Amino acid sequence: MAEASLKQTRSSISAGIESYAGALALVAVSTLIGLWVAPRWGTAAVDMIYLPAVLAAAALWGIGPGLVAGVAAALAYNFFFTVPIHTFRMDRVTDVVTVVVLLIVALVTSRLAGGIRAQAQIAVAHARRNATIAGFAGRLLSCSSETDIARTACGELRTLFRCNTVLLSGLPSPKIIALDPEGNRLNPSDIAAASLTLETSKPAGRGTPHVQPAEWQFYAVGTSESVLAAVGLAHDDGTLPVDNDELPLLGNLLDQVALALERVRAEADRLEMASQRQRDKMRSTLLASIGKDLAPSLAALLGAAKAQRRAGSGDKAFVATVESEASKLQRYVANMLDFDPETEEQPLAAGDVSIDLFKRVVRRAGEDVHLTPKEYAVLAELAKHPGQVLSHAHLLRTAWGPAQESQTEYLRVAIRALRRKLEADPASPALILNEPAVGYRLVTA
Repeated sequence: MAEASLKQTRSSISAGIESYAGALALVAVSTLIGLWVAPRWGTAAVDMIYLPAVLAAAALWGIGPGLVAGVAAALAYNFFFTVPIHTFRMDRVTDVVTVVVLLIVALVTSRLAGGIRAQAQIAVAHARRNATIAGFAGRLLSCSSETDIARTACGELRTLFRCNTVLLSGLPSPKIIALDPEGNRLNPSDIAAASLTLETSKPAGRGTPHVQPAEWQFYAVGTSESVLAAVGLAHDDGTLPVDNDELPLLGNLLDQVALALERVRAEADRLEMASQRQRDKMRSTLLASIGKDLAPSLAALLGAAKAQRRAGSGDKAFVATVESEASKLQRYVANMLDFDPETEEQPLAAGDVSIDLFKRVVRRAGEDVHLTPKEYAVLAELAKHPGQVLSHAHLLRTAWGPAQESQTEYLRVAIRALRRKLEADPASPALILNEPAVGYRLVTA
């Protein structure tokens, strides 16, 4: 990296020297043309010969070379074409005015030409940035998973900014999804900086006001509502990976990464929702079959056993066993049928929120509310036990599975999103209440 930076500096110095030398060469050519014109048609129009040289220098190399060309043109006109010739002294007022006007015109035109050139360079830079963003977005569009997006993003960012890259997600302990190049490691300070970015959506790490000891510089990848991931950048020599001029480009590229992550997560949510609906349909069919086929048979068996007991016929111990076991099975079936779809057909009202567990539809003030599968799973579990306090572990086990019972941060994020979508005042919730150190409960009408 250091060698590349040194080569770039040398190239920049060489280009600067060439631009000033080119400006002086244009003035020299104009002087030769003036020396050829003056003996034939006089010096009246010689001053105009220098203007194209000044304009060309400013347009090709910028304001600095343009100003040098203007000063050199005024001095050359004074030295070669004003009396006394070959001196910088001027005896005629008209020559003084001509040189002053030439210098002023040279300064003004060089500034205008330089400004036009600067605007052209800005337009070219914007076009290149837009092309870079479009190409980056196109490559992300071909990715079908979060891991593919992370690897593509890290590879592209490494190529564009010539630095090491990493993408992490998850709280409270961020996990690395992709690294480029492979084999890099993050120390505890880097992990802390990444966590801070994921929590606050603010840059953290080296060169930022937060977590200075970190070697990496982290930026948030997300939307206005949530942070989806954090991208880390670092140079091997410890220099800052992104300067202020490159921050807009980096921000646009991270927006494209956020859109890609949202796309694959929305697709995953859609597939999970479809799978959940299929499971609900199978469960409904199974419970309906139990209610229609098994329950009547158990009732008949229990009735026959009771008749045998009242009649006093048959083996009393056998009849008692059949009656006891049939009663148990009948209770089990009754408990299962408590979750039959017919019991869920009536929407549950909680303030101006309506929760229809049968149709899996949530409305607020008559308007449909879009919930992610995890958000709906938490709300549905609370709605199945209205008014009851459900523990953190219970809700996590229901929505995320037994392996995530200790990840209370997942539950806090889901509850925060539910309150933002359902509560009139999310800061003072009235529907989903927190029982400190225990869990949450849903307040219904």
